[in-house]
Amino acid sequence: MVQHRVGYAPGVYDLFHVGHLNILRHARSQCDYLVAGVVSDEMAELAKGHRPVIPLPERLEIVRSVRHVDAAFVETVPDKVETWQQVRFDVIFKGDDWRGTEKGERLERDFAEVGVEVVYFPYTVHTSSTQLRRALDVLVSRPGALSAP
Repeated sequence: MVQHRVGYAPGVYDLFHVGHLNILRHARSQCDYLVAGVVSDEMAELAKGHRPVIPLPERLEIVRSVRHVDAAFVETVPDKVETWQQVRFDVIFKGDDWRGTEKGERLERDFAEVGVEVVYFPYTVHTSSTQLRRALDVLVSRPGALSAP
């Protein structure tokens, strides 16, 4: 019997950029079926201290439209093992900014108990939603930035 490897790539996917695309592309190359876990607005606010710029329904539509993604799942709980109980993936993909951190080690430990592999991909340092948000904040704060021409 052929093993069907299901991958899971969680993220907020706010202000979708090439770093998001890289994670999804690399993830899909290492599994037969890729589920993108799109973090809810409330969960993102708890984790990052602010709500995403792009609302959840639009982020879901964007992620579902990426050809590397087979399905999208709304992540509403912080516990990834609880998410695994609903999605049943074989491998979870994270950026390597998690590697060697307390949260990364906890993720590895928790998933080792249920037989899920944790795979890290290179974090796209030059592009992130946080950097894009900061750039937008600077642009909007300039005098006359929001006034009509």
